Amino acid sequence: MKVTFVTREYPPYVYGGAGVHVKYLSRELSKIMEVEVRAFGDQNSVEKTLAARGFPEWELLKKSKAGLHSSVLSTLSADLAIADEPVTSNIVHTHTWYSSFAGYLIKTLYKIPLVLTCHSLEPLRPWKTEQIGRGYDISLWVEKLAVESADAVVAVSEDMKKDILKFFDVKPQKIKVIHNGVDLEKWRPRESRSAQKKYGIPEKYVLFFGRTTKQKGIDVLIDAADRIDPSAKIVICTAGADTKEYLAEIEARARAKSNIIFINKMIDEEDCVEIYSGAAVFMCPSIYEPFGIINLEAMATTVPVVASRVGGIKEIVLDGKTGFFIEPGSPKELADKVNRLLTDARLARKFGEAGRARVEEKFGWSAIARQTKELYEDIIKK
Repeated sequence: MKVTFVTREYPPYVYGGAGVHVKYLSRELSKIMEVEVRAFGDQNSVEKTLAARGFPEWELLKKSKAGLHSSVLSTLSADLAIADEPVTSNIVHTHTWYSSFAGYLIKTLYKIPLVLTCHSLEPLRPWKTEQIGRGYDISLWVEKLAVESADAVVAVSEDMKKDILKFFDVKPQKIKVIHNGVDLEKWRPRESRSAQKKYGIPEKYVLFFGRTTKQKGIDVLIDAADRIDPSAKIVICTAGADTKEYLAEIEARARAKSNIIFINKMIDEEDCVEIYSGAAVFMCPSIYEPFGIINLEAMATTVPVVASRVGGIKEIVLDGKTGFFIEPGSPKELADKVNRLLTDARLARKFGEAGRARVEEKFGWSAIARQTKELYEDIIKK
C-alpha cells in the first residue's frame, strides 16, 4: 500500500504544528508502508520507502504586487502543479487547507480515496482577513469543498471533531480522531544549555514557543508580563508571522518590557529541545488551538505547562497533574498560575515528571502511524 501526502510544509520548510506533524508521521508511516510526500518548495529526496518532492508556487503569482489576494492564488498554483503530476498511490492524504485543493483534484482525476487532516479550521480564524483580505473567502471555499468531498476526515482532537460537524456537512462516521504526537527519543530532557547561551537566555526563565499569530495569545502573555515574578525572564520564541504589521506590533510591545526576551527566528530543533528543557514553566495562552503540539514538547522535556482551556489542549494537559489551565484571554490568571509554579519547585517537578509519563503513554508517533494506516485500510476495503 502506498499513500501520497500533500502538504504545504515539509522539511526544511517547517514553521508550525502541521509541518511537525507531517514530518514525523510520514517518517513513521514509511516504516510500515510506502509514502510519497508532495510539498510546497524545492524538496527532492528518496530514502527507501519515503520520497519527498517539492512543487514551487508560480513565480508570476508569488511575485505579484496586486495585493492581498496573490498569496491565496499562489497557493492554488502549487496545488495545480501537484495534481498535474500523475499519482500511483492507493490513497491521497492532505494536511491543512493549503493542500486541500490538490487533494480534491487528485481524488477527482485519479479516482483514489481522499483523506484530509484538519489541523485547524478556517471558519474559526476570521482574523485572517487582515492577512489575505477576501482571499479568506477562497480558503473557506477550498476547505469546505475538500472536507465535504473526503472519504475520511482526521480530527486532531475531540473538540475539533465537534467543530467539523458544526461547520461542514459531514457524517460523523467519516470523522476519525487521531491525535498529534511527539518524537519520544528526540524530545526528552537535556542537560546542555549551549542553546541558551547562543540566544542570550538566562538561567531562570519561563517560555513561549509558537507562530506569530493572534490565535496563539501572545498579546495576553505580554499583558501578563508585569505580573510575573521578576526573578524569571519571559522568553518568547516566535516565527512565521501572519502579517508584517502584526509582527511589528507584537515585537514593539514585547521589547518595551524589560523582563521579556523576544526571539523572532526559526530555531533549529536540537536547540529547541535544549531551550524547552531549561525552562521553569511553559506557557500556551492560545485563544484557539485545535491541538497544540507545543504542549506535548514541553511535557516531553518534563516542563510544567500553563495553558488555555481550549480545543485539543484539554486532551493533552491534565489540570492539576501536568500543569494548570487558565481561561483564554486572562493575563492575571496566566501570571498567577506561572508564579505559583515558580515559587513551588516541588510541585513544578511533580507536574513535569507526570507530563513526561503522559506523553510516553499516549502520544508516541508509532501508535499514531498505526492508527493512520488502519484508517487507510478501512477506506480501501469499502
